[in-house]
Amino acid sequence: MKTYGVIMAGGSGTRFWPLSRKTTPKQLLNLSGNGLMINETIDRMNGFIKKENIFIVTNKDQSDKMKALVEDGIRMDHILSEPAVRNTSACIGYAAMEIIKKYGDGVMCIFPSDHYIKEEESFSRVLKEAVKVAEESDRLVTIGITPTFPSTGYGYIQFDETQAGIIRNVERFVEKPNHETAVKYLKSGDFLWNSGMFVWKASTIIENFKRFLPRVYNDIIKIGDAMNTIMEVDTINEVYPNIPSISIDYGIMERSDEVVVLEGNFGWNDVGSWDMLGALYDTDENGNIIKGEQINLETSNCISYSDNRLIATIGINNTIIVETDDVVLVCAKDKAQDVKKIVDIIKMQGKYEYL
Repeated sequence: MKTYGVIMAGGSGTRFWPLSRKTTPKQLLNLSGNGLMINETIDRMNGFIKKENIFIVTNKDQSDKMKALVEDGIRMDHILSEPAVRNTSACIGYAAMEIIKKYGDGVMCIFPSDHYIKEEESFSRVLKEAVKVAEESDRLVTIGITPTFPSTGYGYIQFDETQAGIIRNVERFVEKPNHETAVKYLKSGDFLWNSGMFVWKASTIIENFKRFLPRVYNDIIKIGDAMNTIMEVDTINEVYPNIPSISIDYGIMERSDEVVVLEGNFGWNDVGSWDMLGALYDTDENGNIIKGEQINLETSNCISYSDNRLIATIGINNTIIVETDDVVLVCAKDKAQDVKKIVDIIKMQGKYEYL
């Protein structure tokens, strides 16, 4: 059975505004200095998934730029364009149906497009084991990350601690907790961070759509029935915007009793907001992360990112400063998760040139 990589790349990365924009979101940025995040995601599959078997699901606003920027070897017809943003269940269902209708069944390894992984050999070992589990069973496999601190920015997975081995049954999924609860999870030893990475057979996830999300299933079947016909594009454009917007976690993973988790300890970070940039850059002697031309006096524990202009700071701490051609963002470091609220206000005010 073939193994396919499916990269979910339709997000807008609003917590990385103003660098991340509608047509050039975080996954199309070179935040690390080593390459675009989408291409880093592709590269780490090397060794267990061929580039010709990788699919990217993006949205119509990003599709052309995605095709222009992804690495050689990715098939252009494997870059699937969503005509509307309908959350992860629609994205995954679309890719699963594409695989089944055009290539037969296969194991799907599903990845977000904008995560950072430091130890790629360890990552490959875990994914190969996950593929083996999915190929030999109808289990839904997710990758949990060994927690290193009581994070309030990640969801958690509780596993059955009585089981031996690296594959454990999932007891429950938990949304982002408060700090006190996160401390308890870390001390308990039976919680992992939810990485948002999944492995399963395409046929298995379609059956789970039928069982748990029948409305989504019916729409996916309509799209599948039109595949390989002259009606394929028209049907996708007509049906997709009406698919219920539900995450795969909420719609299926939290409801199924066939979910297992493999623990990963490979230097993972979702780099979800500006305060997580420390995963990509070392700090200076004052705890600052500095990118671009800077003069910093009596400045500590700050993140200062310049695209073009000089940034000069005096006597500040725990602050995020981001400069682009048309926007300057200044934000308290502990408010980094709220940057998306600025994006929401810009939308409400109709200032679309800043999106």
